[in-house]
Parts: sequence; C-alpha cells; structure tokens
Amino acid sequence: MIIKSSTTLRNDYNTIAKLAHEKGEPIYITRNGKGDLVVMSIAAFERREVMLDLREKLLFAEQQRLAGELTISLDEAHKRLKGKINEKV
Repeated sequence: MIIKSSTTLRNDYNTIAKLAHEKGEPIYITRNGKGDLVVMSIAAFERREVMLDLREKLLFAEQQRLAGELTISLDEAHKRLKGKINEKV
C-alpha cells in the first residue's frame, strides 16, 4: 500500500503520477494524517473496472445456478461459441 500526503501531491504531482504508472496500484492520499483520496493511473483504474465487471457477472451466474436455473455443459457452451464464431466468418 502506497500512502502519500496531500502536500506531496500538491507540491510534487509528477512524482505521484510516475509512481502511479510504475506501480499500477492505488496511491492513498492523506490530509491531516487521515485518509482522504485515492489516486491511480487510468490503465490501473480500467483494469480494476474490467475485473469488477467480470466478478459481478460471475456472481450473477452463480446466483442463477443456485436458484436452479437451467445450465448447459462446458461442451455445449463450447459448441455454441464455435457456432457463433463461424456465423461471423
């Protein structure tokens, strides 16, 4: 976990930006010794958003499965995907 003060952000933005890009993780910004903001590169933010979206879809699918909704086998899913790919070619 990277923690920097708001003073560092204000006085040395370039260093914070470089650190965010190099580390690819959030940088926690404090104000008066308490957490205030989180700063991250756009690339890291977009990766995080994609991961959260996938987790949400997986959770939804698992909830459907647990609720007894119909499922298909892996082989059937593979066949369907292949069919869709072949339709587009």
